Amino acid sequence: MAYDADVIVIGAGLAGLAATAELVDAGRTVILLDQEPEQSLGGQAHWSFGGLFLVDSPEQRRMRVRDSQALALQDWLGTAGFDRDEDHWPRQWAEAYVDFASGEKRAWLRAQGVRFFPVVGWAERGGYGARGHGNSVPRFHITWGTGPGLVAPFERRVREGAARGRVTLRFRHRVTGLGGSGGVLDTVSGEVLEESSAPRGAASSREVAGAFEYRAQAVIICSGGIGGNHDLVRAQWPERLGTPPKRMLSGVPAHVDGLMLGIAERAGASHINRDRMWHYTEGIENWNPIWARHGIRILPGPSSLWLDARGRRLPVPLFPGFDTLGTLEHIMRSGHDHTWFVLDQKIIGKEFALSGSEQNPDLTGKSVRGVIGRARAEVPGPVRAFMDQGVDFVVAHDLPALARGMNSLTKERLIDEDDLRREIVARDREIANPFTKDLQVTAVRGARHYLGDRLIRTAAPHRILDPKAGPLIAVRLNILTRKSLGGLETDLSSRLLDGGGEVLPGLYAAGEAAGFGGGGVHGYRSLEGTFLGGCLFSGRTAGRAAAKAVA
Repeated sequence: MAYDADVIVIGAGLAGLAATAELVDAGRTVILLDQEPEQSLGGQAHWSFGGLFLVDSPEQRRMRVRDSQALALQDWLGTAGFDRDEDHWPRQWAEAYVDFASGEKRAWLRAQGVRFFPVVGWAERGGYGARGHGNSVPRFHITWGTGPGLVAPFERRVREGAARGRVTLRFRHRVTGLGGSGGVLDTVSGEVLEESSAPRGAASSREVAGAFEYRAQAVIICSGGIGGNHDLVRAQWPERLGTPPKRMLSGVPAHVDGLMLGIAERAGASHINRDRMWHYTEGIENWNPIWARHGIRILPGPSSLWLDARGRRLPVPLFPGFDTLGTLEHIMRSGHDHTWFVLDQKIIGKEFALSGSEQNPDLTGKSVRGVIGRARAEVPGPVRAFMDQGVDFVVAHDLPALARGMNSLTKERLIDEDDLRREIVARDREIANPFTKDLQVTAVRGARHYLGDRLIRTAAPHRILDPKAGPLIAVRLNILTRKSLGGLETDLSSRLLDGGGEVLPGLYAAGEAAGFGGGGVHGYRSLEGTFLGGCLFSGRTAGRAAAKAVA
C-alpha cells in the first residue's frame, strides 16, 4: 500500500503547527488533521495571553533582573518535585527545556518575527524557601500580539507549505483509531464531521458526514489535554488536592476533550502522571462567553486580600500570584468551591489583568497608544466591563453593603460583617508602620522593589478602607480548568513509548498531549509561561525527529 504522506499530524494547535512547519522545512509531506473547522486553527494558543518563560533575556536585563540557567533549573526542579520512577523522561525534558529557554528560544522566535512587551511579568512567586516552588525572579515575557501573535508565524509557515503542495489541511476530521501492520502504527482512521460555520472556540457540530483512513511513515499526536472535559478532570482528580469541585468554569473550549489520549493508549502508548493537572483558582465567569462555562482568569498583583468562602484570610504564603496549586489544595479542603478577593478601586485599577487575547485588545492589536491608554486609565476597559457586567463582582461604598452583596451573590449567609471588618482593619493597621508582621504586606513592599511591578502591576500600599481608594470591591473566585500536566510518555526525540519503556515505531507526541514533553515536563507544578513554550519546543522536536526518521 502506498503512503498518503510522509507524516500525519493530529491536531492543528500550536504544537501541531510547530511540528508541521519543521516537517515542511525538511522537505517532507504532511497531512494535518483537526476535528474543528478551519476558523479554529491555532487551538488554545489563540486565546492565550502569549506568556513565555525566558531566562536571562535582554528584557529581563533592562528591567534590572539577574537570571541564569542555574537559577532557572533550581526553580524548575524545586517546583516540579519529581519523585516517581516515571519521571525519568520528564526530568530530562525539563533540563532540555530550561537549556532551550536560556539559549536559542528567544533568537529562534525573533527570527520568525516574534517580539515581546518590554515589561517582564513575575508569576508564581512561590513564597517558600529558595529551593522550593516558584520563580525567584520575573520570567513571564508577554508576546507582542499575545496568543495570535505567537501563532501567526507558524500558521504562515504551514500555509506556505500548503501552497507548495507539501501540506494537506484536513479540518473536521476526528480521529477514532490508530492501526497498522508488522508492528508499525502507520494508519490513522476516523470520522469526517459535517461542515461547521461555528465561530472560533464555539461548539461545533458532531454530526458525522463520512469516514477517512490515511497512511504515513510517521504519526505525531498533538491533540491537547482534557480541560474541556469536566467529567474526565474529576475522574483524574488527585486525592492530594482534596475533593473535586462540584462547580468549575472552563478555561478552554469544549473540544479540548482528551479523547485522543485514550485512542493512543489503546494503541499501546504509555499515559503517565495523569493525576497531575493545573487549574486556576482566580476564575470569573465571562460576561460575554464564547464557549460553555467560559471562564477568564484574573492575573492579580499581590495586594488583594484573599479570603475563603467564610471570609477567613488564606494562610501564608497563599497570596495572589504566589502558589496556584497550593491555593487550590487549601480551597478544596475548605468545604467550598469559591473564595473572594476583597480590594478597592485603587488596587483593581493597577493590579488586575485578565488572561487571554480577547481581554487584552491593546496588546493583541499591537497598539502602543492602547497600552499607554490602559496604563493611564483609572480602571482598564476590560476590567471595567467585568465590574459593570460580571456576575462575580460586588461593588459597594461601605463595608456593610459589601458584606450584604457577597452573601446575596452566593445565596448563603457565610460572610459575617464584623469578622470581615476585623480582617480588613487588622491588615490596614499594618500599613501605617514601615515594620510589619503581615507577610503579605511585606510581599507587596518587596514587589515594589522590582521596577516592572512598581510601574504597572502593584498599587502603592494603602488602607483598603481609605474612602479615597474606594469604592470597595469583592470578587467571587471560581475554580477554572486549564491544563493537563501529565500525558503520553516520550523520549527526548518525542517518540512514543509503551508501558515497558520501548519505542512504538512511527508514533510521536508533542504539546499538552505529551505533558509538554516526556509525559509531564512540569512535574506537579508549573512556573507559568511554560505551556506555550512547551508546545513549541516539543512540537519542534517531534517535527525534526520525524523528518529524520522518514528520510
